[in-house]
Amino acid sequence: MKIKQFKDEPLAHYSYALVSNGEMALVDPSRNPMPYYKYAEENNAKIVAVFETHPHADFVSSHLQIHKETGATIYISEMVGVSYPHTGFDEGQSVKIGGATVKPLHTPGHSPDSLTFIAEENGETAMFSGDTLFIGNVGRPDLREKAGNMKAKRVELAKAMYKTMQSKFNDLPDDTIVYPAHGAGSLCGKNMSDASSSTLGNERQGNWAFRDQTEEEFVEEILKDQPFIPAYFGFNVDVNRKGAMNVQKAKYSVPVKLLVESLEDDAVVVDSRGRETYREGHLPNSINIMGVTEEDKLETWLGAIIAPEEPFYMVVKSVDDMEDTLERIAKIGYEQQMKGIVTLSEKVSLSTEAFDHEDFKKNRDKYTVVDARNEAEVETDGKFIEGSLNIPLNELRNRADEVPTGKPVVVHCAGGFRSAAGSSILETKLKDTKVYDFSEDIEEYKAETAE
Repeated sequence: MKIKQFKDEPLAHYSYALVSNGEMALVDPSRNPMPYYKYAEENNAKIVAVFETHPHADFVSSHLQIHKETGATIYISEMVGVSYPHTGFDEGQSVKIGGATVKPLHTPGHSPDSLTFIAEENGETAMFSGDTLFIGNVGRPDLREKAGNMKAKRVELAKAMYKTMQSKFNDLPDDTIVYPAHGAGSLCGKNMSDASSSTLGNERQGNWAFRDQTEEEFVEEILKDQPFIPAYFGFNVDVNRKGAMNVQKAKYSVPVKLLVESLEDDAVVVDSRGRETYREGHLPNSINIMGVTEEDKLETWLGAIIAPEEPFYMVVKSVDDMEDTLERIAKIGYEQQMKGIVTLSEKVSLSTEAFDHEDFKKNRDKYTVVDARNEAEVETDGKFIEGSLNIPLNELRNRADEVPTGKPVVVHCAGGFRSAAGSSILETKLKDTKVYDFSEDIEEYKAETAE
């Protein structure tokens, strides 16, 4: 069997194609199926199956579109309770993809309904572990308390993960190749390796979750210091349980507006342009969530700051950026709530004053400093600036009234991306207060803290 890994860089998501004897199966596919169709064409293979390890929280899957366009069977656990056309696939069953045999293991922990798929052919074994087993860690157990058909508390799922790690993979050989659904940078887990695959033998030796430990010790470790949960995660679970609409139709249903000078007074505007371009001119009520490069986490922060079903406009620098930006927005299913994707007229003149770092260094007590990092980051790395007020970026829109307004406000994070978004939020919320973006100048204070 031939296995191809596809990576979505901004979401640190891995999906897979398995090809054997002219047949192809997909595992946890991304929203746009075109890369898989191209790969099938290159290999003269027919797509016959889509395997879903669980209803994903951080991205929208294309399983239903693939089924409609190729006739492929969707295999998913009956525990998920989906209504779209599918074949229930649970432990004890198997299916042939060409000469390869694929079997599911019920591996609860990240979700109650998680499956791991074991593929075997000619003595070669691979496991598609979804969000159960990552390289160097395991999936977080706290995403299903408010979403999905089967609700479960984090402690119950943590205990389920302990049992999964203790028993579910014991019969598999050490040379089994482990293919996870996510890598480092994903919010579906913590402290993951940069490696995109491993062997089960390596994980048994180096992954903390395989250690000889009590259930209590395991639960304590897995629950501590988990990342925040973006607002869109529960929404995506529900979208994936229902099956998403055709992504090409969805993207091209979004209205396009060119050279815009103004929008409705109460419109929410997300501006994906770079920091400097944004400062030179933007619309009122804008939030600067940059999406210039793949390293910019546009998808994650859009889904963390803008609520599911909250209408918004998206600003791009040029019509050349529209296709890529729509593609990124569709990955989290937010294209349906877009009022339009727009470019701006040169007449848009609302600007943001640049931060005077030298003045700040001389007059620290004359500024209110807002730290937009997550609480766990502050606990681990400490405060970079003494006396700063910690309000995580994903909470800032709702907690802006906690920021004192008697002084100019400056927002920082760990590198500059979140401070751009945070300062733009407060600029809108604190109408009569000067708000600045600390940007990369925070590096100097990070160095001071490290010393």
